[in-house]
Amino acid sequence: IVPTHIDCACGQSPVPHKDWVVVIDPGHGGKDPGCIGSKKTKEKDVVLAIALKTGGYIKKYFPDVKVLYTRDDDSFVGLKERAEYANKNNATLFISIHANATTDSKPKGTETWIMGQAKDEANLRLAMKENAVMTFEDNYQAKYEGYDPQSAESFIIFSTMQNTYVKQSTDFATKVQDQFRDRNGLVDRSVKQGGLLVLWMSTMPSVLIEVGFLSNPEEEKNLNSEKGQDYIASSIYRAFKKYKQTIDYRSGVKTDPASIRNDSDISNPVKAGYTDSVTSDKMKAANPP
Repeated sequence: IVPTHIDCACGQSPVPHKDWVVVIDPGHGGKDPGCIGSKKTKEKDVVLAIALKTGGYIKKYFPDVKVLYTRDDDSFVGLKERAEYANKNNATLFISIHANATTDSKPKGTETWIMGQAKDEANLRLAMKENAVMTFEDNYQAKYEGYDPQSAESFIIFSTMQNTYVKQSTDFATKVQDQFRDRNGLVDRSVKQGGLLVLWMSTMPSVLIEVGFLSNPEEEKNLNSEKGQDYIASSIYRAFKKYKQTIDYRSGVKTDPASIRNDSDISNPVKAGYTDSVTSDKMKAANPP
């Protein structure tokens, strides 16, 4: 059963963004630890650190952009409340940050999700896993009107819903993956579609970023390090920068170059300073433009 009481973006038209509001959503939190790595690294801690760093970069280099967080500490927030927070604050962009895990320690890399119909069983499993967070919420059956996160039938019906902002969401998601691959040397697992409740309930361009696999020892070490978190956050920031410039240009909003501070001091994955093999040996030590 699809929750019918929640307004989706269907039928709405994108509008120019003169006042940017970015809501960053660190997944899980509180009683919900999310994935747990082999070294006991908790997803909720990793994604909170990356989210705060990402927001910090945006606020520093785009002081005119309002940055909000669905949580900025180790607290539990329901899926519906995360989306409603973005909606009520008229967010321009919703960025949900998560980490991946499997029973196999070999898979690695990043992927960015947009709202859409799952293309294969693997996509279906991940989206169902993320939606299952609702079971941590009190009285979730009534709250989500009978939606069963363990039911493939319920999920498939829901995931056919279309989102008005799919093109813009895809554009931003692609930029995120480009940054992870080209500037950070991470494995690109591509932009994917799935029926993710937190994206469907958000009435603006929205993505869910899986920043790596905690089940992979190499990536767990990277994601649990200050440097690794800096590199991930700076990649998301650079993707936002390019996305904002594109939207502003299409909207006819003139950007004063002097209003954008030089961000050349942002962390970059220089191989000489990176002690593990997550980053390619061919990685160029290039600063953000």
